[in-house]
Amino acid sequence: MTLFFLGRELNDDFRNLNEYGIRDFSEVIAFLKNAHQPKDPPSKKLSLVVQTSSSLLNAATIPLEMRDANTVNDLKQFLLSKKILPADDYLFIHRQRIMRDSCSLKWHGVENGDCLYVFKGTVSRNGYATS
Repeated sequence: MTLFFLGRELNDDFRNLNEYGIRDFSEVIAFLKNAHQPKDPPSKKLSLVVQTSSSLLNAATIPLEMRDANTVNDLKQFLLSKKILPADDYLFIHRQRIMRDSCSLKWHGVENGDCLYVFKGTVSRNGYATS
């Protein structure tokens, strides 16, 4: 059996789950290993929409495809590299929750057809969004 958390295989490098950043309600994926299975957990392609705020690109709606194993930071870097978003700090919202840059779309529960909202700003250490 192999365990994965945030796309990373858990091994014996750490002594407890807390050292991996696993907290209450974290999603850990378990796979049974055999000679014919890939080492990495399977990921699927998602069709989603990124909706910008009215102050950012006049409330643009951007359809795109990403893999569910991609992180929010991967999404952000993709939008910046394609010059869809100007260089700045951004935060993404899914189902009224601020998304973590280092977590995958799957971890956030993003499904086919979902809408993600992007705003200029950052999240402070105390968990509040600032712009």
